[in-house]
Amino acid sequence: MSAKGMLSRIGSVLKEEDCCAVPRSKPLKVAIVGSGGAAFAAAIRLQEGGAEVTMVERGTTGGTCVNIGCVPSKILISAAHVAHVRASSPFDTGISAAPPVVNRAALQAQQQARVEELRSAKYESIIENSANIRLIQGEARFQDDHTLRIRGADGREQSLAFDRALIASGASPAIPPVPGLNNTPYWTSTEALAAQELPEHLIVYGGSYVALELAQAFLRLGSRVTLIVRSRILSRSDHAIGDAIQQILIDEGMRILTGRQIEQVQHDGHQFTVEAGGEHIVGDRLLIATGRRPNTASLGLEHAGVLTNENGAIPVDEFLRTSNPNIYAAGDCTTNPEYVYVAAAAGTRAAMNLLGGNERLDLSVVPGVVFTDPQIGTVGLDESAARESGFRVDTRTLTLDNVPRALANFDTRGFIKLVAEVESGRLLGVQAVASQAGELIQTAALAIRTQMTVNDLAGQLFPYLTMVEGLKLAAQTFTKDVKQLSCCAG
Repeated sequence: MSAKGMLSRIGSVLKEEDCCAVPRSKPLKVAIVGSGGAAFAAAIRLQEGGAEVTMVERGTTGGTCVNIGCVPSKILISAAHVAHVRASSPFDTGISAAPPVVNRAALQAQQQARVEELRSAKYESIIENSANIRLIQGEARFQDDHTLRIRGADGREQSLAFDRALIASGASPAIPPVPGLNNTPYWTSTEALAAQELPEHLIVYGGSYVALELAQAFLRLGSRVTLIVRSRILSRSDHAIGDAIQQILIDEGMRILTGRQIEQVQHDGHQFTVEAGGEHIVGDRLLIATGRRPNTASLGLEHAGVLTNENGAIPVDEFLRTSNPNIYAAGDCTTNPEYVYVAAAAGTRAAMNLLGGNERLDLSVVPGVVFTDPQIGTVGLDESAARESGFRVDTRTLTLDNVPRALANFDTRGFIKLVAEVESGRLLGVQAVASQAGELIQTAALAIRTQMTVNDLAGQLFPYLTMVEGLKLAAQTFTKDVKQLSCCAG
């Protein structure tokens, strides 16, 4: 059954049995599988609503983002940026530069200390200070739609009865079925972020955000990097984005092989030999970054009547309801976008609905950021998606040599592209490859949310010598030649 068909079934089931409308005389008992962003957002809201919450976590409290994802990767990327600027910058004629000596073990210790600090402050302390939130360490599996069986590290099992449940089990790296790979000490992003040493030659397999961010970070810290991409870089994005970031990475010294698959992997105890497209590539580390898979296979969802799609993800409707009216789901284990801020928003709304509410998760405008340098920011529809959706579109692409802040930085790599509807001029989407694109994209998200036209955007006041001013300039290109304007022409 397709995800759309599953959601239709969810709606019909819930019309027959609206469990959330039943009044309660005792505190609602809610089980949450997982302890990441979605789980904690839900637990906090559930406790505020008077529920008794039990979270079940098989790994480290806090889930992916704080432990092995967003936080440590951005620390690594920031350190790599410092190393890169110290070695080379547009101002080297006036400020002497020299390749830095990188102590990866010391950097990793600093990174881990901040991870542990945030995990303690934002996750563990919440449980410690909450009377109605408790945590059980162990692997959860549904016995039926009101009972979990939990196996602890010592092998002992216990049962947990619940009134309703939230599945927030997250996702893990998906490992492709490459001959020889499973018998080697390959890295996923988890091992790469925990590494105490820098590889001499790192081979990276993948072309999406995890592969790009980590490949560039290790390159800037001093590793030689070969990136192998099965199709093209950022294949689900506008072609211009992938083309731009690919050339930028090549200019920094990365070797990139697109349209290739790894056919065979060998490891001799010291080095990897990878066969891809008839070429043998030798490196001392291999990072597999070919996507993520929902953590649902071991949950026994069939015993609870919770359906999944062909990839193991749980289809949910806009209220975060699964095919079982007593069980909701949020975060990377679902079919929703895999962003921690989406997960947290979903967790909060799922909690409100578990308590009897009727809150929708609006995913009509979802900004995204890839933390390469320059960053990649996207929101709304790109040109291809807009046309496929039936819009007549008009687009403009502003190169950054037209943005005063980029000129002042002596860094004009990248562009800002606006997609608008022809008839109304309404802004439909923005794609940016630029320094601080992650900061400017939220302004674009708000413009799309409020259904601004490109003329509306062009007429707004933007502070001069900021990257976000590039949005105004890009909007002005629909009616003007911005090269003929003075620096801060309104």
